[in-house]
Amino acid sequence: MPDAILSGVAAEITAAVLLAAGHGKRLGTLTADTPKPILDIAGAPLISHIVDALVGAGLKHFIVVTGYLSEQIEKWAKTYERENPGIRITTVRQPELNGTGGAMLAAKALLSGHNRFVFGWGDILMDRANYPRFIHHARIDEYDLMLAVNRVKDPFRGAAVYVTPQMIVERLDEKPAQGTAKTEWNNAGLFAAGQLIFDYLARLEPSPRGELELPGAIAQMIADGRIVRALDMRGFWSDVGTPEDLEAARAWFKPKRKRQ
Repeated sequence: MPDAILSGVAAEITAAVLLAAGHGKRLGTLTADTPKPILDIAGAPLISHIVDALVGAGLKHFIVVTGYLSEQIEKWAKTYERENPGIRITTVRQPELNGTGGAMLAAKALLSGHNRFVFGWGDILMDRANYPRFIHHARIDEYDLMLAVNRVKDPFRGAAVYVTPQMIVERLDEKPAQGTAKTEWNNAGLFAAGQLIFDYLARLEPSPRGELELPGAIAQMIADGRIVRALDMRGFWSDVGTPEDLEAARAWFKPKRKRQ
């Protein structure tokens, strides 16, 4: 195995990067004055649900990369820290809104002391039970990069993930045409890696959309024979991409009424 593989010797993971720089344009007027990660979900900002779940899994330090309406996310971060002693949230503005790869590079300097860390989209919600399971495997498994996957009928809205029976990722197909994917696994937007990921991010060239795209770095890792491992997520998952998704997320996270 390549030397860079992270060996599963119960490595410590205490930090997570959440990418929260985007606009959320598919939500229309809902994000005209509010960044998507701050939209209310059952009485709390969307991003708070993600951080709460990761805190429950043992993480203490969060780096949030902002861009669109940064001030609102920065204000949220200060409030969250104040209300949750012992949790540290550092915000960093993406210098140029040039894609998810560029957003991760903006966080690089703040991760210099971390051999392993978690990162992901700051606007994707899933069943809270998935987070401790993901962190557990991120600490003990061997990989160069681990990514969460969820099962969908057709992964055309995200990225189709092709895996071996041992859940080793063989290929990513970003936003395939509807009905063309030969897999039901979708990139669930949660990852674990070490400093090696930045070597690949630094070599990214702009995509046809003019962006530095994180999936491109992962695809190159696979091409180089790096171990990219998938872990299945279970239960509720949503990228909260449309107004209908937002209402479904609000219904899911709404406190359930106790039986009398």
